[in-house]
Amino acid sequence: MWFLALKFPNPPIPIPIPIPISSSLGLHFSTPPLISQILSSIQIKNIPMAEGGSMESAAGRYQSALDALSSLITKKSRADKSNKGDRYDLLFDYLKILELDEAISQLKIIHVAGTKGKGSTCTFAESILRNCGFRTGLFTSPHLIDVRERFRLDGLEISEEKFLEYFWWCYDRLKEKTNDDVPMPTYFRFLALLAFKIFAAEQVDVAILEVGLGGRFDATNVVKKPIVCGISSLGYDHMEILGNTLGEIAGEKAGIFKHEIPAFTVPQPDEAMHVLEEKASKLNINLQVAHPLDANLLNGLKLALEGEHQYLNAGLAVALCSTWLQRTGHPIINFNQTGPLPEPFIKGLTTASLQGRAQIVPDIESPGNLVFYLDGAHSPESMEACARWFSLCTRDDNHLSNLNYQPQQHMDEGSKKDTAQILLFNCMSVRDPQLLLPRLMRTCASHGVCFQKALFVPNISVYHKVGSQALPTVDPQVDLSWQFGLQRAWESLMQSDKGVEPSNTDQACEEVKDDTGLRVTSFKNSSVFSSLPSAIKWLRDTAQKDRFVCFQVLVTGSLHLIGDVLRLIKK
Repeated sequence: MWFLALKFPNPPIPIPIPIPISSSLGLHFSTPPLISQILSSIQIKNIPMAEGGSMESAAGRYQSALDALSSLITKKSRADKSNKGDRYDLLFDYLKILELDEAISQLKIIHVAGTKGKGSTCTFAESILRNCGFRTGLFTSPHLIDVRERFRLDGLEISEEKFLEYFWWCYDRLKEKTNDDVPMPTYFRFLALLAFKIFAAEQVDVAILEVGLGGRFDATNVVKKPIVCGISSLGYDHMEILGNTLGEIAGEKAGIFKHEIPAFTVPQPDEAMHVLEEKASKLNINLQVAHPLDANLLNGLKLALEGEHQYLNAGLAVALCSTWLQRTGHPIINFNQTGPLPEPFIKGLTTASLQGRAQIVPDIESPGNLVFYLDGAHSPESMEACARWFSLCTRDDNHLSNLNYQPQQHMDEGSKKDTAQILLFNCMSVRDPQLLLPRLMRTCASHGVCFQKALFVPNISVYHKVGSQALPTVDPQVDLSWQFGLQRAWESLMQSDKGVEPSNTDQACEEVKDDTGLRVTSFKNSSVFSSLPSAIKWLRDTAQKDRFVCFQVLVTGSLHLIGDVLRLIKK
């Protein structure tokens, strides 16, 4: 069956009006002038058909796109040394196929790399410039629940209809023109190309691009002349690809610098700063350091993103936006670093939104008794910042009033609800838990916060398939060897912290089955659950049993885990 798609909306919207095949191909019948004019603005389009001849459902079309996207995920390990560069020149072939060269050169881009804080910096920058009245495009990674989160237009994730239209426009052309010499782009490269297509077609005033990994060989780095570049805080992450020293890592990140294009960074360790300055000097760039934003410049308001480290990211965002405005002919009048920020800047910084970073979500099934604190920290430095944020939040009773519940509503007047802190953790196997877990535990302990229990779980999301909002089926035969390793590391830490010689903790292990028949392996201070849903159920059951305690659960170690938890607790 053929259908009509009106061409004049942008993007075209398929209209399910069945027409005879003979008419759709030949249009031999005589038509009045008005009808001819309408027909000239109509394109014939073959809409995917479901089995049985009915048009494929919206959910089916979206799933088809996700399946096609999943086919671009390579089986190559992130730690595979041959990933470096990985035929970077292919990106320019893809740009020619998609006819995006000229379109990208017209975009007014802010380009940001870094180890930690780059997503927050980009989010702040987008919010500032949107509140200045500009049409914004924001490309970030990874997504937590839905791949469309990566593409924001005017602060909102792209609609499913627009996503599908631009997705298939790019995918079909690449599928048609690629071959053995120029194969289909890999997953992230395709997403970056899609972002360029979306932002060009939507005619955004500013495109803010977060680097995916590194900088020099990142797919976003096909941009030849951004308006301004930024490097957020640097640390040890992705060392299997970027290098084992801060200097090597800084060199990869500085790969986004372009000749004589203004660049900013934040205060960095000496080794990293020396490399950044050297790379900048070779490109005739006066690298400037943006210092943490002074909270007094916000007129008594708070940053929308929680955590003291966000003032560093906000300071970088302000510098990037100020430079972007100046270089695009929109200078800020009477702006200085001592007085209050311009109103659009304040509004942007205090209303920005980014899921999975210092996010507090009360459980809808156990209001007042179970609160999730979510942060996607996955490097030693970000783990320390996460621990400080969680410790300050859980010690501060003031934050509870913002969660739409009263924690003492079931208690006698004058009594105070107790709290218990629980860790829900997983990290990718390329991370070193011996670097992450000690930072987390000891930073919390230094603030007087000790975890009653640590829960280790496998992620639900799988890395070889792009998921939808629907949760995949839990695998009862999942390999838990990584989680048991995390558990042993935690138990050893707990014992050494108490001055006890680490012992063979396997002897103290207790293995039981939960209500669903899945395994739960427990030690004194920790448990390994076979699935995330069973861990969430255990938390909810525990909160229901003891209504005089508010259980505060820190979820961290992996943004994939954060996304899985959000899908479960918001369902």
